[in-house]
Amino acid sequence: MRVYLNLRAGLDRLGVRYRANDFHHLHAHPNELACVIGQPLVLDKLPTQTPILFGTSIYNHPNDNPDLPRQRPIRRVLVPCAWTAKMFSTVWPGLVSAWPTGIDTDRWSLSMRANKDVDVLIYDKIVWHRRRYLRTIVEPLIAELRRRNLSFHVLRYGSYREEQLHKLSRRARSMVYLSHHETQGIAAQQMLSSGIPLFAWDHGGLWKDPTYAPHKVRFSPVTSVPYWDERCGVKFKGGSDLLPAFDEFWFGVEAGIFAPREMIVESLTLELRARAYLDLVDRFGGAS
Repeated sequence: MRVYLNLRAGLDRLGVRYRANDFHHLHAHPNELACVIGQPLVLDKLPTQTPILFGTSIYNHPNDNPDLPRQRPIRRVLVPCAWTAKMFSTVWPGLVSAWPTGIDTDRWSLSMRANKDVDVLIYDKIVWHRRRYLRTIVEPLIAELRRRNLSFHVLRYGSYREEQLHKLSRRARSMVYLSHHETQGIAAQQMLSSGIPLFAWDHGGLWKDPTYAPHKVRFSPVTSVPYWDERCGVKFKGGSDLLPAFDEFWFGVEAGIFAPREMIVESLTLELRARAYLDLVDRFGGAS
C-alpha cells in the first residue's frame, strides 16, 4: 500500500493525470496499458488481452506462477531492487526491471529538535532463527548500549503503526536496523530521509524465506540495505564484527559525519521515482 500511495503522491506532484482502479474503463478500452501494483489477484479483474506493467508488490517469487508471461501480455515486471530483479530474472529472463518507490521527503524531514531523548532506536525485524540472533546480536548490542549509558528504544516490526515510527524519527539520534534482507526497506529509507544514520545488519548470503529456501530456491547475494552509500551509516555482518563496527558508527554519530538524507534526496524522492515510473510506461506501454 505504501508503494502505491507514494507513486500516486509523486504523480500528483508532477501534475500527471491517471485513473485509479478504473476497471470499467479498462474493459471499455482493453488494449490500453494497465499498471498493476498489488497482489496477482488483481489480474483476474482485467481483460485477458490488456497489456500489463506488473509490479511492484507482487509475488514473493516467480516460482509461484512461472507461466505468467504466457498467460498474460506482461510488458514488464517491476521489483524494488537489483538483487530481487536478478532473482526474478532466473525464472522470467529479459522481463524484469528494478524500480523502487519514492520517499516523502517533506513528511520524513530533518528534526529541528535540539535535545533528542533516544540515542538509539533498535528496529527489530528479525523473523527467522530469532533465538539465535537475539543471543548473538541483540543481547550483546543492548549490553554495549548500557555500558555506554546510551538511551534506546526497541520497535518490533509488525507491532507498530507508521505514525509511531514518524514520532520516533523526531526523537532518535540513530537507528539500528536488524533485518535479514530487504527488497527496498521503506522504513529504513524514511528514517534516512529524516537525517537518522543507520547501523545496519547486512549479513548477505542466501535468500532466507523458508517458504522457498533452500528446498525450492537458492539465490544469493541478498542485502538488507539495497540503497546505500557511506553517508547512510555503517554496516556489520554479525556478532563477530558487531562491537568494532558499532564503535565506528557511534564515533560517526557523535562527530556528525553522516548525511543520510542527501542520498534519499538525490535518488529516492517522490518526484524522481514517479518520473522513473513514467519512463517505464513510455518504454513498455506502446503498441507491441
